[in-house]
Amino acid sequence: MSGQKVVKPDADALEVSAKAAGAGGLPPVHLWNPPYCGDLDIRIHRDGRWSYLGSEIRRFELVKLFSSILKREADKFYLVTPVEKVGIAVEDAPFVAVDFEAAGVGKEQILTFTTQVGDETLAGPENAIRVETDPETGEPAPYVHVRAGLEALVDRKSFYRLMELGETHDGWFGVWSQGAFFRIIKADALDLT
Repeated sequence: MSGQKVVKPDADALEVSAKAAGAGGLPPVHLWNPPYCGDLDIRIHRDGRWSYLGSEIRRFELVKLFSSILKREADKFYLVTPVEKVGIAVEDAPFVAVDFEAAGVGKEQILTFTTQVGDETLAGPENAIRVETDPETGEPAPYVHVRAGLEALVDRKSFYRLMELGETHDGWFGVWSQGAFFRIIKADALDLT
């Protein structure tokens, strides 16, 4: 690779660049295609915590900033600015939905989820809710789409509240939001007595 400059990712430079790029709302990461600069030892844990070099990032503002420049390409996750792209590790989903609000009922219901970094997403045709089931334990793992292929794992307390809003439709138990029905479990597999 003679003639090509190898750029070593730098967490401090990434933070400065991200602040500049993200002034005034979410930056347009979908428009950015900078060179890949390697991986940083940043990990998003299943519970929504972020760590760098094995130590938890405790500055909420920094986690929120990094989450705003998160991009998914195929099954890999990156922090992206106009000038560099670095790979990071994500254990499950990059966000955790820690709460939600429900307005309306039935097909008119609208569910608004809030993530651990304060992002809000309206579940509906463009932001689907899906539930995966662990084949060994049978435990459900519910997710809601947040943006651009990035999902939030719905935390347990919110999932239990979501189940309270569920109803049966076409042989499935699930929830409505913005006129879309999201399946949770086959109705005949659920003991509703």
